[in-house]
Amino acid sequence: VLPVINEQAVKYSVMAGLAMGCEIATYTKWDRKSYYYPDLPKNYQISQYDLPLCGPGTFEIEGEDGKPLSVRIRRAHLEEDAGKLLHEAPGGYRIEHSIVDLNRAGTPLLEIVTEPDLHTPKDVALFGQELQKLVQFLGISEGQMQLGHMRFEPNINVHITDEEGVVYKTAITEIKNLNSFSVLEKAVAYEVQRQIRQWEETGALGRKSTYGWDEDKQQTFFQRTKEEADDYRYFPDPDLVPVELPQSLITDLKSQIGELPRARKARYAQVLGLRDSEATLLASDKRIGDLFEAIVKGGAEPKRAATLIEALREIANDRQTRVAELGIDASFMAGIAKLVADGKLAASKETAKHVINASLEGALEGALEGAPKGPGIAIPGHSAEAIATRLGLLQSTDTGPVDAAIDAVLATNPPGLADYKAGKQSALGSLIGAVMKQGKGLNAKVVGERLRARLSE
Repeated sequence: VLPVINEQAVKYSVMAGLAMGCEIATYTKWDRKSYYYPDLPKNYQISQYDLPLCGPGTFEIEGEDGKPLSVRIRRAHLEEDAGKLLHEAPGGYRIEHSIVDLNRAGTPLLEIVTEPDLHTPKDVALFGQELQKLVQFLGISEGQMQLGHMRFEPNINVHITDEEGVVYKTAITEIKNLNSFSVLEKAVAYEVQRQIRQWEETGALGRKSTYGWDEDKQQTFFQRTKEEADDYRYFPDPDLVPVELPQSLITDLKSQIGELPRARKARYAQVLGLRDSEATLLASDKRIGDLFEAIVKGGAEPKRAATLIEALREIANDRQTRVAELGIDASFMAGIAKLVADGKLAASKETAKHVINASLEGALEGALEGAPKGPGIAIPGHSAEAIATRLGLLQSTDTGPVDAAIDAVLATNPPGLADYKAGKQSALGSLIGAVMKQGKGLNAKVVGERLRARLSE
């Protein structure tokens, strides 16, 4: 089976490179990288050597100390994935020999290579997490570690300065196929200490090697010595022609990226005044962030819009789906926010969820004429106010019923009034609750304002 360049994989790779500030090659080619390993049955891998798709760049993250940390990207090249070795049979049974799984062999893989700018195990894990957020934000990968969408292979060595000021550099070891951020951090931390112990005990700096991670023993283990570039005998792949990228395509892909998560998070926190946790959530998912911005553009106050997004996320989790798949549009959510701002709807996340769920279910049993029936179907053509009205959730802002309810409560609750006059602040809350029970559909804010005014007379 002859190889074919995957056009979409090339575009996704360019988007990733642009987002990391990389130089993008307008002329690139693919090479054969020859080596033997059981998961590579043809004994060579199609990769890129001297003309990678994405060249030098810089990706900025927040380091362990909370300060900006610039991680230089050496290159990002597109290659074919290899297979993988399984050391347990399906079902978790132990076996004497390894199994080779070739299902992913030949699929596009973007390998991102950094310069040695990460100096602590925590920074390594933070870099991995930020990279995951980036590819998810761009929509170029789901980035699910447990499903094998991403894996990390840290290259580690230590510079040791002795008492006389002489610097000893241990040989680089590469830890293969780490598939969780916690394992990534633990493996790097262990390997750093292993190299230091080896030098202290033997004075040896080691050889450039490949290591694995033993989760049961919580330690790295030697696999094989590592080849140098010459050992791979790179030469241009004869089955693939070079690829030339027109500048117009690169410009178009750059326009699709837009504002990146880090900049978006800063704007949400500094300009819109959102909490750090809210800004982080909204900036990490492009579709959720775009929906939030559309709700704000529709007239919602940013903090209210963030609360509504949180309500949508809880509903999506309950339905085991994603927010984008719910079918709720920004204008409907902005309508809920307007009801709250106008004092017509209680300012609670649970109330908003009630209205949203009613729209999704289409289960008002005919209360809304023409509403479709069935789970997960948003009701078209019906506003948030129409649904809230049918659900009996709208609050009256008319002061007449409010004043009547206040009169009734004050006339029948002398102890509560006496407690308030005696300076007990908790008595005010009790009186407000009593007024809300006395009259149905009253606006809590209006009740509080009118009651305070009445008590001050």
